[in-house]
Amino acid sequence: MFDFDATLPLMALQFLLLASVLNVIFYKPLTKALDDRDNYVRTNNVEAKERLAKAERLAKEYEQQIADARRQSQKVVADAQADAQRIAAEKIAEAQKEAQAQREQAAQEIEQQQQAAMASLQQQVDALSRQIVEKLLGSELVAK
Repeated sequence: MFDFDATLPLMALQFLLLASVLNVIFYKPLTKALDDRDNYVRTNNVEAKERLAKAERLAKEYEQQIADARRQSQKVVADAQADAQRIAAEKIAEAQKEAQAQREQAAQEIEQQQQAAMASLQQQVDALSRQIVEKLLGSELVAK
């Protein structure tokens, strides 16, 4: 099948020469391009993971800040409600005290008016009693 003559070493030499030419012209640039692409993909993958980790960290920080802001706003609202309730309670207490004072003053005025009316009625009763006695007994007997 094969002839082992002088063409065999020449064919082997041609094969080696072709392999080295292909290696220099085709395989080395191709492997360099593949290595560059692999490095590019690997670098981008690492950068993407770093960016993703940074984005997740920032998202957690922002969520924490939002949660803190919510807690603070709820505290502010609760404090404002407590202040409003305290102020309302104070105003209600003041109004009740004022109403009680007005009731007491009105009761005193009524008592004074009642006493003045009773005194006036007592004078009228005395005057009427004298007039009745004068008419019944006469003015001469009453004067004595």
